[in-house]
Amino acid sequence: MTDSAQSPDSARYQFIPRVLVFLTQEDQLLLIKRAADRPLFPGKYNGLGGHVERGESVLEAAQREVLEESGLFISDLWLCAVVAIDIGENPGIQMHVFRGDAPLGELKPSIEGALEWVDFAKVQNLDLVEDIPTLLPKVLAMQPSDAPLWGFYQYDADGELSMRFTE
Repeated sequence: MTDSAQSPDSARYQFIPRVLVFLTQEDQLLLIKRAADRPLFPGKYNGLGGHVERGESVLEAAQREVLEESGLFISDLWLCAVVAIDIGENPGIQMHVFRGDAPLGELKPSIEGALEWVDFAKVQNLDLVEDIPTLLPKVLAMQPSDAPLWGFYQYDADGELSMRFTE
């Protein structure tokens, strides 16, 4: 296939790939409270993750981001969701959501924010990134053998997020 056959068409979605990872250990979830100086979601709680770098798969990106943000290497992540995020312009975001069991190990600090193990029952009381209260229960209910969820997020003219999922 030639490069011209792969050329972007402005009438179609173009995506920046990103990864989001939720790590669990028994009844706890590892979250990062984003540093106040971070440009994306400052002061909010989120899973670990970030951009996919050139030359790596989304799984490799998820493993790298976890290692960079926590010091943990996770070999056994599973894909829970793929979410297209329409931000009102091209490119949008395509978020690949993974889950895994965290090994015992010492967490290493990161410039991204402070890591915290949080009981599942207390997560909803935190100042979470806006999609997490809806997305997280779906991810935590999944098993490694489950097919991934397919999601679509879109912001309206007032900046309000709407989300939908299909299985």
